[in-house]
Amino acid sequence: MAENADYQEIIYQITNNIAWITLNRPDKRNALNDGLVNDLKAALRSAADDDQVRVIVVRGAGKDFCAGADLSQLQKIAQANILDNLEDAEGFSEMLLKMRKIKKPVIAAVHGRALAGGAGIASACDLVLAARSASFCYTEVKIGFVPAMVNAIARRNLSEKRAFELLCTAKPLTAEEAERIGFINRVFDDESFEADVEKYAGDIARLSASAIGLTKTLLYQTDAMTFEQALRAGVEINAIARQTPDCRQGVEKFLNKS
Repeated sequence: MAENADYQEIIYQITNNIAWITLNRPDKRNALNDGLVNDLKAALRSAADDDQVRVIVVRGAGKDFCAGADLSQLQKIAQANILDNLEDAEGFSEMLLKMRKIKKPVIAAVHGRALAGGAGIASACDLVLAARSASFCYTEVKIGFVPAMVNAIARRNLSEKRAFELLCTAKPLTAEEAERIGFINRVFDDESFEADVEKYAGDIARLSASAIGLTKTLLYQTDAMTFEQALRAGVEINAIARQTPDCRQGVEKFLNKS
């Protein structure tokens, strides 16, 4: 297992073509501060640029996945002017957008609580796996704050009514209910969670990296497209995919097997 020690607030490791990014402030329930956000963005860039990495997993150290902004961050927000707050919000937004733009699948492995910005980080990943005891909650409205940037994610993941309830009631969502409404992908038993996540990520890592990257790009591009535009984009991606070594080798193998 390769480990990078250049980070202060996360642990970055690579094993079996999987980049493990662990939020590492367990004494603060992995609450978000500038250092953690910057480290997470840097780790995502590193994983995106590393050819040996095929899948990225984001998880938390200790009892919780992420408790949202820490107290010092909230104090900073309360004292900042509009320009400073814009800059701070843009930094968090860049991190969420990075997860979408990386061509490799990004998986959130959530145990314990994912609160506010922590729930936002989880939902921004392409896939969300949760331990059975995990819970999700957008707590922002309790303190007069707005779950603003994560709104864009929740609205794409859920129906209008479900997104409103999740963002505006500050009620926690159990892992089972989150799976039922389509907010997360899978629920695993607590006892086997780490092994189940590793197997799930490993299964994806063995698939065609080029095919997954092109599929992810196309999937998120179609959000703002008409049906005709989406079909046209599919035609172009289809033609590109046919030229990749993975596709040519896969077709040849299938034909020879037949």
